[in-house]
Amino acid sequence: METDKRKRMQEILDGAVADGEIAGGSFCMWKDGRELCYFQSGYADLGRKIPVERDSIFRLYSMTKPVTAAAVMKLMEDGLLDIGAPVSSVFPSFSGQVVIGKDGERIPVKREVTVRDLLDMTAGLLYPGHGGTAGKETDRLFLELDRRLLSDHPMTTEELADGLGHCPLAFQPGSSWQYSSCADVLGAVVERVSGISFSEYLQEFLFGPLGMADTDFHVPEEKRGRLAVVYQDAGSGLEPYTGNHLGILNAMDRKPAFESGGAGLVSTVDDYMRFAGMLLQGGKYGTQRILSEKTVRFLTGGGLSGNRQAEFERQFSQLAGFTYGNLMRVRRGEGMAYHLGSVGEYGWDGWLGCYFANDPQERTSLVFMTQKKAAGTLGVLRKLKNVGMSSS
Repeated sequence: METDKRKRMQEILDGAVADGEIAGGSFCMWKDGRELCYFQSGYADLGRKIPVERDSIFRLYSMTKPVTAAAVMKLMEDGLLDIGAPVSSVFPSFSGQVVIGKDGERIPVKREVTVRDLLDMTAGLLYPGHGGTAGKETDRLFLELDRRLLSDHPMTTEELADGLGHCPLAFQPGSSWQYSSCADVLGAVVERVSGISFSEYLQEFLFGPLGMADTDFHVPEEKRGRLAVVYQDAGSGLEPYTGNHLGILNAMDRKPAFESGGAGLVSTVDDYMRFAGMLLQGGKYGTQRILSEKTVRFLTGGGLSGNRQAEFERQFSQLAGFTYGNLMRVRRGEGMAYHLGSVGEYGWDGWLGCYFANDPQERTSLVFMTQKKAAGTLGVLRKLKNVGMSSS
């Protein structure tokens, strides 16, 4: 990468810190399996003036979802899971479900929710806070999850999935699209089908082989000093945010009973780049074969159509030019999006601003890490991506 491009990217990241857009962050980009650039700026802990470092640990939130999808793909290619099967074959609570109609009536489903529906967010499940009659039972379930987080009987991964199976659906399975708790159910599916905990499965088949030593559902005491603080906008700048969200403990100081497939992981920029690089290289990282090439093409080539695509675009207007499948966005047009990239680019971001994207045409992977409440895809990330992609 040209020197002037590197300088500009460092200036962009430094500027975002100076302007209070973020407290700190790191950005890494690979091309052809080799590092193209790395930048860091600002603080992992503003109060104690601890800078962001290459080994800083970040809460991924929804950037957990692609990892969960990869675990499901591994079960699929091993012949242990049929993604066309109804979820009720794994969790019987998903049988006999109902949809809440316009007048509040409970209408039996026309067909059962499948594992494929969970991967594409077309199941009719919800996240808390959606509102309406269909959302009330989901709200109550997640309130119970949060209430029991620090109790002596916290809710487990499978217990949450079982509870979601008893909740009414917002629409007939497969008929629309809704960003929701589908990935949390998938984490439980992985657990029940494999016969080991979700974290054990990820460690055995993904994190261990990839050398992702700092990726887990909690941070052990000896690493806790590397965990970045979460910040939120305040009247005078940024202030720490210490709340728990979607059943995820902000402190990350204990092994959770609920291992969230939708939001539970922590990781570092280099750990996640190993995962992204494995996908970009067709399921192989170094000498380790994690997934077959065909499986990776299936995982990263999803998409929506008709009403489902229209609903995705309505809920995620900032993802113009993209479709959705297997818990990731997939780029289908170049000129409509808000940042540079190629058709076929895929990835996802997280509630606290973490972001990853693979561009098979350009043979590039990029990972951005930061911790800011309700950040999603930040402007600083788009700026960095535009400069980086124009240089790749």
